[in-house]
Amino acid sequence: MTSTVETAQTPTADAFAERLFTSVLAAMDVHAAYLGARLGWYRALATGEALTSTELSQRCATAERYTREWLEQQAVTGVLTCDDDPDATRRRYTLPPGHAEVLTDELSPNHVLPLARFVAAAGKQLDALTAAYRTGGGVSWAQHGADLREAQAAANRPMFLGALGESYLPSVSDVDAVLRAGGRAADVGCGHGWSAIGIALAYPHATVDGYDLDAPSIEAARRNAAETGVGDRVRFYCARPTAAEGEPYDVVFAFECVHDLPDPVDVLASMRAMANETGTVIVMDERVADEFTAPGDEIERLMYGYSLLCCLPDGMAHHPTAATGTVMRSSTLRNYALRAGFAGVEALDIADDFFRFYRLT
Repeated sequence: MTSTVETAQTPTADAFAERLFTSVLAAMDVHAAYLGARLGWYRALATGEALTSTELSQRCATAERYTREWLEQQAVTGVLTCDDDPDATRRRYTLPPGHAEVLTDELSPNHVLPLARFVAAAGKQLDALTAAYRTGGGVSWAQHGADLREAQAAANRPMFLGALGESYLPSVSDVDAVLRAGGRAADVGCGHGWSAIGIALAYPHATVDGYDLDAPSIEAARRNAAETGVGDRVRFYCARPTAAEGEPYDVVFAFECVHDLPDPVDVLASMRAMANETGTVIVMDERVADEFTAPGDEIERLMYGYSLLCCLPDGMAHHPTAATGTVMRSSTLRNYALRAGFAGVEALDIADDFFRFYRLT
């Protein structure tokens, strides 16, 4: 006989079928959003103008029949609104302002579209991921290609150009002071450079050097710095981070990359050398639970999803590898830091739904 407690905790077949069915609908919405972004449909609708399928297809150079089907799906699923014209080719569709912010405003904290793009892009490699899971091999960021790389960069861009310089770093008084005074910062694993650019924008007298081994990311970072007007103070290097020649860096950052590194201890040791005895080392990584708990909350589910589709397979694509995965708990980072020669790890009092900031002492 099943106890009342067991019944309450274990979903019935009907309940779990409903959950999985809801996930299927959500997955379809994600892929439809990917199409809307890639084909320019959302941007064309973001003006607020009500468009027919013919008008939208002409503006975005897409086939009308596909455009019409997508518009109807988006209206049925509640992303778009439309009038009640019975003629499908005359029906007009509108993107509500709040939805437009989420889908097209690249600097809004509500710009969640890159997460949808990330999931859809990772799905392109499911055959390769399946093979890797069987053999113990990997699927690298390079193999995922531009789609995933650009989605990841876009996902963090609002925070890097907003809260990072507006409130997060100013809350760390000594770091804030040294950057305001024109300090030198290093950004390890800089990707498309938005973190380095955000620091430079927030601190007009600071200089920042970004390091990353992915050549396309470094090229994108240099373009972004030039277009943002900080190219004279932000330099990017396609190289491993090393101890600076001459004076050490005042602050050395690693934003959401330590869990991806095949050799985190070695890189953290390099960061310690770059800061020398006088600089500060700060790591930002995922705000996961301190211990494994099942079931987990939405953040934990999100991070394990990232790990399954991207971060762990990328780590496994390199040898030797720590194979950390996205879910790097505080104790794991502390272990890496101690092995790299640091005395300890302090979690900073910075509130962010997705990330935790650490000072390595």
